[in-house]
Amino acid sequence: MREHELEVPAPGKWGEGLVAVEAGEPVDLEVRLESVHEGILVSATIDSTYRGVCGRCLTDIAAPVEVEIQELFAYPGSEATDFEVQDDHVDLETAVRDAIVLSLPFQPVCQPDCPGLDPATGERMATSTGSHDSEPIDPRWAALQDYTPDHDDEAPRLGVENTEES
Repeated sequence: MREHELEVPAPGKWGEGLVAVEAGEPVDLEVRLESVHEGILVSATIDSTYRGVCGRCLTDIAAPVEVEIQELFAYPGSEATDFEVQDDHVDLETAVRDAIVLSLPFQPVCQPDCPGLDPATGERMATSTGSHDSEPIDPRWAALQDYTPDHDDEAPRLGVENTEES
């Protein structure tokens, strides 16, 4: 059994959605290699940082990503395996990339309760002052805009008697 701690730059951009681990971003690995009968068992903890934009308000975000993997790299033989030992070495890049990409959020947010963008103005609702005009009124309801419930308090109402209790 051998244990190693490595810091390597990401060889390429990992991820294609709103967030990704950019090429050259440091990737920290704590790797444990164990010799087993079938091959080499690799257990690793991987830390890095993803960058991109919030899925609701489109602000830039960066957050840590941490994943754990455990893969068996089999000795070459008659059985087909996903990972094989090549010349007494194991290539962790594919396993690390797959684990990181699968752990990236599909709809990342800058904060859990991010309200997003205002559909009328396009401003961030979290920082918006709320001074923009109200929503346009549907022309079918425009006649009701002049009606206010308190402008005719003195007018008699049908079916309602004015009774005051003493």
